[in-house]
Amino acid sequence: MNVGENMINLFGKNTAAQGGAVEYIVVGLGNPGKQYENTRHNAGFIALDKLADKYNCNVSKMKYKALIGDCTIAGKRTLLMKPQTFMNLSGEAVVQATSFYKIQPENVIVLFDDISLDVGRIRIRRKGSDGGQKGMRSIIELSGSNLFPRVKIGIGEKPNPNWQLADWVLSRFTVTEREALDKVTDNVCGAVEYIIAGNIDKAMADFNS
Repeated sequence: MNVGENMINLFGKNTAAQGGAVEYIVVGLGNPGKQYENTRHNAGFIALDKLADKYNCNVSKMKYKALIGDCTIAGKRTLLMKPQTFMNLSGEAVVQATSFYKIQPENVIVLFDDISLDVGRIRIRRKGSDGGQKGMRSIIELSGSNLFPRVKIGIGEKPNPNWQLADWVLSRFTVTEREALDKVTDNVCGAVEYIIAGNIDKAMADFNS
């Protein structure tokens, strides 16, 4: 009997297949605390929660200044992260985790809110600038790279030009908007799966809107 068979017999499942090094990191951006739940700026957290639910991943361990959990997506061991540093310092958590696991930026998928997209729309990009999103800016500045694949999640433009941007992104989704967001997070999960499987072009073709 080999080691793998021993593991199956001892634990009732093939733990050997679940082992190995973390190959991908998926980061959902947001602000910690109940006062920020269901706010537009937390669209990244909301999408990551959907991904965690789909893969039965408990994202609750505090490490690397983030809540983390790991699972297997598209055959790759993947770390799910929700930085707890507040949005503007998201890069601190990401850099700690990528340094520990020696993960290249191309294998770190970032989920975050985008005011240029309507609620219910997403846009996948292979790399690029921060687009004015401060969490993404922190990640790029602290890592020294902009090669992070990202999934931008629409939260809608300010309804009134006189509104302060901070007030808008920290406002809460309406019931109708939240329903649209919940539906489109299924596409976010699909996009993440494609990217990890090495099919980012398909992700962009199928889900960009």
